[in-house]
Amino acid sequence: MLIALSIRDVVLIETLDLDIEPGFTALTGETGAGKSILLDALGLALGERADRGLVRHGAERAQASAIFEIDPHHPAIALLEELDLPGAEDGRIVLRRSISLDGKSRAYVNDGPASVSALRRLGACLLEIHGQHASVGLMDPSTHRDLLDVFAKAAPFKAQVGEAWRTLDAARSELEEAELRARRASTDRDYLAHVLGELQKLAPKAGEEAALDAERRALMGSEKAATALKDATDALADGKAEQRMAAAARALSRVGKPEGEGADALSKAVDQAAASLERALSELSDAQGWMARAGDALDGDPGRLDHLEERLFALRAAARKHGVTVEALPDVLQRAEQNLANIDHADEAIQAAKAALAKAQNAYDQAAAALSERRHTAASALDKAVELELPPLKLEKARFRSRVDSDAARPTKDGIDRVTFEIAANPGAGFGALSEIASGGELSRLSLALKLVLSTDGGTLALVFDEVDQGIGGATADAVGRRLARLSQTAQILCVTHSPQVAARARRHWRIEKRVENGITRTGVSTLPDAAREEELARMLSGAEITAEARAAARALVAASQD
Repeated sequence: MLIALSIRDVVLIETLDLDIEPGFTALTGETGAGKSILLDALGLALGERADRGLVRHGAERAQASAIFEIDPHHPAIALLEELDLPGAEDGRIVLRRSISLDGKSRAYVNDGPASVSALRRLGACLLEIHGQHASVGLMDPSTHRDLLDVFAKAAPFKAQVGEAWRTLDAARSELEEAELRARRASTDRDYLAHVLGELQKLAPKAGEEAALDAERRALMGSEKAATALKDATDALADGKAEQRMAAAARALSRVGKPEGEGADALSKAVDQAAASLERALSELSDAQGWMARAGDALDGDPGRLDHLEERLFALRAAARKHGVTVEALPDVLQRAEQNLANIDHADEAIQAAKAALAKAQNAYDQAAAALSERRHTAASALDKAVELELPPLKLEKARFRSRVDSDAARPTKDGIDRVTFEIAANPGAGFGALSEIASGGELSRLSLALKLVLSTDGGTLALVFDEVDQGIGGATADAVGRRLARLSQTAQILCVTHSPQVAARARRHWRIEKRVENGITRTGVSTLPDAAREEELARMLSGAEITAEARAAARALVAASQD
C-alpha cells in the first residue's frame, strides 16, 4: 500500500506531503489545476521517464518520494535482495528520485543509491498506473501470462515446471560436459597415461617428504659423528700413548726405596705416580673399547644417504613439474587416475547423461503440459468473467480474449505458453493488441474489469486510474464508481476523475486546485470534509455556477454511495 507521497519543486508544486490511506481515494479539480502534475511526480518516484521540464521555475531540482508499506511475503522483498538494495525496515520501502536542471537524475531506495531501472522495477512491483498514456499492467504483454496464472491459481503447477526446468538445465549441462570430456579424450589420453605412469612409478606417499628429510638430516649428523670418531680412534691407533706411559712406569720402578730425610714423602709420591699411570693405562684401554662400540653403533647402510637424497630430489622435481608441493603429489596421482578412467569410460558417461536428460525432458514435458492445460482452461473462464463486466462499463460491443499460444519447441522456465490479452472493439472486427485497438479510456475501463475479476485472487498493492471515466457519464460512470469501490476492498485505489458519480463512491476525496500567491502560481491538494465534498460534487455537476439543484443532486449522489 502507498502510505505517503512527498513532492518538492515539481512544476507548480513547491511543497506537498500527502498521507494516503487504504481504500478508494478520488482526486478531482478543474481542468488545468494540476492533476497530471501529481501523477508526473508519482511517476518520477517510481522511475518513469522524466526530464528537467519537471523542475519548478526558480528551483534547482525536482524531487519526489513514495513510501510503501508491504507484508513480509510481498514479491518486492525478493526483488530488493536480487537488486542488492537495502531491505524493507518495519515493512516499509521508500522510493526517492530527483532530477536537476541539467537533466541529471538520482535514484534512491530506502536511502541507498540505486539505478533508475532498479527503481522502475520496484515501482512496477508496488503500484500500477492505468490511464490515458500509461497502463503498465496491460500494455506490456510480458505481464499477461502472470495475470492469467493468478486467475488460474497455477502457482503449484508453475513451481513444478520451474523445478523440472532446473533439473533439465542441469542434465543438459552434464551432457555437454561429458561430450566435451570425450572430445578432449584423444588429445589428453596419451599425456595423462604418461603422467600416470611417471607418478605410479614414483609412488608418492602423504607425509613422505618430511619423513625422508628428517632421516636425511639424521644420517648427515651421523656421518659427521663418524668422522670425528675416526679421528679420535686414529689418534690412539699407533699405540704410542701406551708405550710412553709404560716407559714412564718402568722408569718409576727404578727409583727404588729412598733413604734419609724426605724419603717417605718421595716414596709416597712415586707410588701415587705409578698408580696413576696404571689407572691411565686402564682408562685408555676402556676409551678405546668404547670408541670401538661407538663405531659399531654408527655402522649402517653406507648407501642409505645417497638413496634418500635421490628419492627427495625425484619427488621435488615431480612437484615442480606439476606446479604443486610434494605433499600434493598423491592428489595429482589420484586425479590423473580419475581423469584417465573418465576418458576410458567417456562413452558410458555420455550414455548415462543422455538417459538422465531424457528422463528430465520427459518430466518437464509432463509438467509443462499440465500447466498449459491449466492456462487454456483458465483463459476461457477469464474471458467469460471479463466480458460479463464489459457492458456496464460501456464496452458492450467489445470482446476480450486471452490468447494462449503453446509451442513445445520453445520451452522456458515458465512453461511452453505465450499469453496475450487481445480485444475486438466492435462487432465483426478482428482481435488485436490492446495498445493498437483500445483508446485510453477504454483501456482503463478494461483494466478495471480485469482487476475486478482478479481481485479475489490477490492483486497489485496499489492502483492508480487516470480518468477511467473518459467519455462516459450517467449510469456508466456510476457503474465505474461502483466497481472501483468494490475493487478497493482488496486493493488501494487512487482515481483521477471528472465524474461526480465516480467521485461520490470514494472513501476519501482530494481536491487539486491552482492558486496565485504573490504573483506566483502554485498547485495544492486539499482533503475535503463532507460539506466541502458535496460542494465539489455540485461543482462537477453544474460547472461554473453551482445551483441549488446541483447541491441537491450532490447530496443524492453521496447518499446513494452509502448503499
